Amino acid sequence: MQSARRFFDANSFVEVETPALCKYTPGGARNFLVPSRLHQGQFYALAESPQLFKQLLMVAGYDRYVQIAKCFRDEDLRNDRQPEFTQIDLEMSFIDMEDIMGIGEGMARTLWKEVLGVELPKPFRRMTWTEAMDSYGSDKPDLRFGMPIIDLTDWAPTSGFSVFQKAVEAKGVVRALNAKKANELLSRRTLDTLTEFAKGLGAKGLAWIKIGADPSKAEDWQGPAAKNITPEARAELGRRLGVEAGDVLFFGADSYKGVCTVLGAVRNELGRNLLKLAKWDDWQFLWIHSAPLYEWSEESHAFVANHHPFTSPYAEHVGLLSTDPGKVLSKSYDMVLNGNEIGGGSIRIHDAATQGAVFKALGISEEEAQKKFGFLLHALSFGAPPHGGMAFGLDRLIMLMTDAESIRDVIAYPKTQRGRDEMLDCPTPVSDRQLKDLHIVTC
Repeated sequence: MQSARRFFDANSFVEVETPALCKYTPGGARNFLVPSRLHQGQFYALAESPQLFKQLLMVAGYDRYVQIAKCFRDEDLRNDRQPEFTQIDLEMSFIDMEDIMGIGEGMARTLWKEVLGVELPKPFRRMTWTEAMDSYGSDKPDLRFGMPIIDLTDWAPTSGFSVFQKAVEAKGVVRALNAKKANELLSRRTLDTLTEFAKGLGAKGLAWIKIGADPSKAEDWQGPAAKNITPEARAELGRRLGVEAGDVLFFGADSYKGVCTVLGAVRNELGRNLLKLAKWDDWQFLWIHSAPLYEWSEESHAFVANHHPFTSPYAEHVGLLSTDPGKVLSKSYDMVLNGNEIGGGSIRIHDAATQGAVFKALGISEEEAQKKFGFLLHALSFGAPPHGGMAFGLDRLIMLMTDAESIRDVIAYPKTQRGRDEMLDCPTPVSDRQLKDLHIVTC
């Protein structure tokens, strides 16, 4: 934290503390709610991030803002998530993506140099969201090992394997990855376990082929899919995947999203756990940029914001907001380290017309937008500068720098995976008198 503060101070950032008690606004994570004693039946929300406050600071004339902020999210927990956590938040005016990414890289290089004594490369590698999903099945790929995912959709119809053919007929995709020289390391029992792992992610199964000593011989292609593939298709597959003796091939045949989910997770399981290809101190930093502005929600049958509804689309995509929102790309960027998203942000919308079009595509009426975000829209109406920013997960950074298993290992007083503080024994019930003071009636 001291290194980060020194870095931002040297780069002319002003540190401003923003409120923890704020207004509930939809579109992000689930908020913790705090009842108001003085305003009957009304609630504060604990801030999940300083997002709206730091945009308001840009409108107010602050050129560069930074804050090491406590944030709160009422989410299901996992190893890299806690109900309360710390972010390094920053925002800048009159900038573009290059400026923000330059500051983000500078901070990361400073921290690794001062805390770990490690010189990081300059600049960090960059990849579009589409490139990452196509090649690694993930928007936060782990680049400490290879195994890129190869598209075989055009090959599948003539492969001779009905599972692949039916997937393409259903407008899906067929893809594969090659675990080089993994034949002897992956037993049949391990492959069966990996298949169950894939099923747990929604796959119907996991087709695989083990390559023996001579890839030119049909009998040295073993596995559930091998016997169904024609000789001609096998030769073409070998060429596309660079097949050599001792390789193991894994296939996904489903919707684009389904195949990305399964093969991306299988790739990580192979590289990190089964084949032990990933080293802790192999620092592979990466920028992922230009993600879709919206994603389709099967639950609500509507488009939802991929980042948040104040993320700017590319100017050439603004016309698609009313005709084809799913094709709109955003001026967003995430910093990824060894398969973990450690920071993310975007260039913000600073004009009312674009903001209104983005809200409309999300199904938010003008009246609803004013009710939920009126204070920000009112501020923007005075003439907001082009601005953008990002936030880094401080706890996650420290977890990775120390090779910890969980962010709970680097937080002084963590909650359990069920969100309890065992030392304080909370959360706990409160008295009827307290509930009455807060105008809360229990059933």
